[in-house]
Amino acid sequence: MHIEPVDYLAPDAAQKFTESLHRTGFGVLKNHPLSQEVLETIYKEWYDFFQSDAKTHYSFDPEKQDGYFSPKVSETAKGNTKRDLKEFYHIFPWGRYPAEVSDAARKYYDQGAGLAAELLQWVEEHTPAEIKAKYSMPLSDMITGSEQTLLRVLHYPPLTGDEETGSVRAAAHEDINLLTILPAATQAGLQVQGKDDKWFDVPCDFGMLIVNIGDMLDEASEGYYPSTSHRVMNPSGDEAKKSRVSLPLFLHPRLDVKLSDRYTAGEYLEERLIELGAKKPKQ
Repeated sequence: MHIEPVDYLAPDAAQKFTESLHRTGFGVLKNHPLSQEVLETIYKEWYDFFQSDAKTHYSFDPEKQDGYFSPKVSETAKGNTKRDLKEFYHIFPWGRYPAEVSDAARKYYDQGAGLAAELLQWVEEHTPAEIKAKYSMPLSDMITGSEQTLLRVLHYPPLTGDEETGSVRAAAHEDINLLTILPAATQAGLQVQGKDDKWFDVPCDFGMLIVNIGDMLDEASEGYYPSTSHRVMNPSGDEAKKSRVSLPLFLHPRLDVKLSDRYTAGEYLEERLIELGAKKPKQ
């Protein structure tokens, strides 16, 4: 599998980007409009936040899903038995936000959501008519007024050597949402699974933007845009002694949006959160 970075400023960017998403489930953009200065600020101050005890003051709300998730309650990828080696914080516009950091992450949320909406329009414009006819509404309408779009600040701590055998920073998984946009993290490690089941490194030079299809868009397009398995591998050598910080933004539709004859977005989200252990099934 080869994922060729696409120049966001090129005249044929939308077409090439959408073709990459259809072929691999991933697209990589260079020369994108998101501020690198803001990103670097977020990486630094949230790294400091994760080193402090302040994070424990914002423990996640099991119902609302905002706040801080410690390594003890971190995700277990669907089909896996070991928790990922990570901690993270969920930012929603309506949710709790740490007083210990600046508003840089909030600014990024707005900028990133705006760009993600534009990329979703690219996808819609370059979707074949017979696939587009399957959508219950235009893709751009699915996110109008949504309160579920999520910015996750992720910290993968340095490895100590005491990790449980087989544990990795992020086990193979697919995302739940429509699109995920991910600026290149502070360290490499992201891989995508090809159709031949082999694993390939995703281009992640600092300054690049990685975009991938989520399960909800896979469901809505009946697989035309594939939600591809990806993972974050454990580094080795000196890199294992370093933290990794990343900043995925998960673009979510409104809960009432009909994805297919099988699911609304709300039903799909509920099912997956239960599978991940992030939410308990209703009795």
